[in-house]
Amino acid sequence: MQSPTLIIMAAGMGSRFGGLKQITPVDDAGHILMDYSLYDAWQAGFRRVAFVVKAETEAEFQRTAGRRAERRFQVLYVHQRLEDLPAGFSVPEGRIKPWGTAHAVRACREVVDGPFAIINADDFYGPGAFSAVYGFLTSPHPETEHAMVAYRLRNTVTEHGSVARGVCQVRDGYLTGITERTSIVCRHGETAWQDEDGRYHPLAGDTPVSMNLWGFSQSMMDALDRRFADFLTQEMPGNPMKAEYFLPGVVSAQMAAGQARIRVLPCEETWYGVTYREDLPGVQAAVAGMRERGQYPPRLW
Repeated sequence: MQSPTLIIMAAGMGSRFGGLKQITPVDDAGHILMDYSLYDAWQAGFRRVAFVVKAETEAEFQRTAGRRAERRFQVLYVHQRLEDLPAGFSVPEGRIKPWGTAHAVRACREVVDGPFAIINADDFYGPGAFSAVYGFLTSPHPETEHAMVAYRLRNTVTEHGSVARGVCQVRDGYLTGITERTSIVCRHGETAWQDEDGRYHPLAGDTPVSMNLWGFSQSMMDALDRRFADFLTQEMPGNPMKAEYFLPGVVSAQMAAGQARIRVLPCEETWYGVTYREDLPGVQAAVAGMRERGQYPPRLW
């Protein structure tokens, strides 16, 4: 079996945070959140990493996170380009927004030819999550069976604004449905999602949600490439400036067609992320606590 590749989606410029949030230090040793993910991934068994970046930020990214990763991993850099479209399609005039998470992973189609996992660059997932997905990817399973690490919603929200989460429906350990909610908030200690009319709808704190930590066989990469043309034909014309090609949408389409089953790997870890600048002190405090408890060494590499 081929060794799995870890794809790290790092092309976002962090518009809500106000800067290149992926390379913001979270401890006094200068580590960024991604360093902790890479440390946990290495401990789990990953040895190959593909960073999805923008061409214009690659040099800065490589100077920081990339160089540290290269000490341990085989590192690849992949550009997420707005104009990376199937034949016959072009970028709508005036569009500057990237095409979304599924498009970011699709950008790796030329360098990934085996099993792979996916994470966001600016999220902390915890060691148990990496061990679970690596264990799945390196164990025998059908080519059409994939995995998703599911977190409790209450462990993934921020007090400083809204977040996007894939809300999951699970039966007998397998995913039966996933709905992308782009505006989930924590209000007065309770979680809810907000619709386009501004109305709030309660969501239980123990609802399983996706944090974009997936484990896929090669067949899913093929599906991401193949279904992008369908998205551009059917969904993009209705919202040419902002329509996004989301991973959960592709997964749902594959499931509906009977071409994929998604095993759900439960996770009780607490998510930490720097979605907003106000999140940073809390993340730094959480990381300091983990280091004091001995979960991580003073210097990771």
